[in-house]
Amino acid sequence: MAIEIVKYTPEWKEKWDKFVEESNNGTMFHLQKFFDYHTPGKFTFDHLMFLEKGEIVALLPGAMVGEDKFESPIGASYGSIVTKDIKFKRALELVSILLEYAKNNGIKEFELTAAPVVYEDKPNQNLDFAMLWLGFNYSLHYISSAIKLDKDTDIISRFQSTIRRNIRKSFRNSDIRVEINNRYDQFYPILLNNKARHDVKPTHSLEELLRLEQLLPDNIKLFMIYYKDIPIGGSLMFFVNRTCALCFYNMLDYEYEYLKPIHRIMYEVVKYSTENGYSYVDIGVSQDTKADNPMTPSMSLIDFKEKFDAKTVMRNTLSIKL
Repeated sequence: MAIEIVKYTPEWKEKWDKFVEESNNGTMFHLQKFFDYHTPGKFTFDHLMFLEKGEIVALLPGAMVGEDKFESPIGASYGSIVTKDIKFKRALELVSILLEYAKNNGIKEFELTAAPVVYEDKPNQNLDFAMLWLGFNYSLHYISSAIKLDKDTDIISRFQSTIRRNIRKSFRNSDIRVEINNRYDQFYPILLNNKARHDVKPTHSLEELLRLEQLLPDNIKLFMIYYKDIPIGGSLMFFVNRTCALCFYNMLDYEYEYLKPIHRIMYEVVKYSTENGYSYVDIGVSQDTKADNPMTPSMSLIDFKEKFDAKTVMRNTLSIKL
């Protein structure tokens, strides 16, 4: 029996999420549990399931945008096709079936953005090449920075010398402490102020962060740093799958910038992620959001992340017009 593509319906929720959690390249951003944090009616999703003998063999979250364009992700950071650790022949089959489905359902364009390859349990670019071979092209690249974790290497020794000094100095200061807690009420004002410095607003409202934490308590952890009980910074971490941890927001109160709170937070995040068996910490994309070209790199951000031994990984968008 051939693979068929059918639209997702809520009775598949448990099987969908189970497939994502057991997949090679799925993340929390592909889970139906994650999409549930959106206010009802904010998005109209058109998630697709690839079924073989009634069982899920691949998933594609996303939605129709306009008359005839399918985008993935919608309302999430990463999307594209979720699979197990598949062979190239299967990748070709899945992409071919998707293009056939498009032809039969009036879809004229796809725009798919997958998580970087370091998010995969077993790095496997069969899908990417299958898409390119069958007519997709790269339409956008973002530069992200990820730290490869190594439990056998001293964490501080990997960081640049100034960072090392600042972390050690924070250890000696008994007024500084780091906690993993759920004090979003303390974190969110710092986040708002940080974003306002760049004339932008956070991706999430405070209510949405609280909802996400409620829906995905195992995937989201808030690292807060305090000076004499005053919250002076924090990192909101998304543990997106069993392989990768993502720093979604790294924030500080600039009044206490002299204490270098982010240096200490980054140490704690890397330490926690290493001890808990993750392979990478992704510190996020580094684009100049004020530039006309969305690919424009933010040199200062990239330089800052490289001080923590982060290396460039690309977030790629593959597109096709049919």
